Amino acid sequence: MAEKLHMAVGIMGNAASLLLFAAPILTFLRVIKKRSTEEFSCVPYIISLSNCLLYTWYGFPIVSNKWENFPLVTINGLGILFELSFIFIYFWFASSNRKIKVAVGTICVITAFCIIALVSSFVFHDHHHRKIFVGTVGLFVATAMYGSPLVVVQVISTKSVEFMPFYLSFFSFLASSLWLAYGLLSHDLFLSTPNMLGCPLGFLQLVLYCIYRKNKGVIEEPLKWDIEKNDNDKTKQLQPALNNDEMITTINGKC
Repeated sequence: MAEKLHMAVGIMGNAASLLLFAAPILTFLRVIKKRSTEEFSCVPYIISLSNCLLYTWYGFPIVSNKWENFPLVTINGLGILFELSFIFIYFWFASSNRKIKVAVGTICVITAFCIIALVSSFVFHDHHHRKIFVGTVGLFVATAMYGSPLVVVQVISTKSVEFMPFYLSFFSFLASSLWLAYGLLSHDLFLSTPNMLGCPLGFLQLVLYCIYRKNKGVIEEPLKWDIEKNDNDKTKQLQPALNNDEMITTINGKC
């Protein structure tokens, strides 16, 4: 019964994570349409790629005991394809300066992963120590991915959820909750610990969305309206002055 529940939670975690990985598709359709990365950053996708690489390796029988963490391999393997696709699209439409940063960041992540895979394979000779080594590194990467407060700070400072889509926040909270349950059921701290941070952060984003959802996309409009209104007021103020100047010029001309 426990094993069936464990597998069922893993399958549901896979489904939620798949929706989470697919959430940026709309963002990159916009990038392709405008042929520009605008102000979007590629850093979250590079960090997510690192996280997917590590937890795919963590789920393989080389690190874990047989296929006890098979759901990790399936979803994070798919996540690698998603993140590489997003990074490639970003690289294609980015400026020259950003292309260098993306290339360096991606190469560093892949190189670091290869080193970790080689060390865990040839330095450690049992599953227990391999899981501790790979899990510890993955723990720090997952914490960095979940713990980034930039989106929350931006929402609070602008009082707008324009750049925090609801579905991204919802699926992040749902996936974190399910993987937390999966880690607790398997008594695996390396799976449950980072999601202990992901759950409250995802919940916080949903709370902020409920608070500021009415302000979505209305930040720039008042500014535009004020500018147009001020321009109209200035035009009305200048018109009498121009008329007075024309009358003085006419009088002087007659004299």
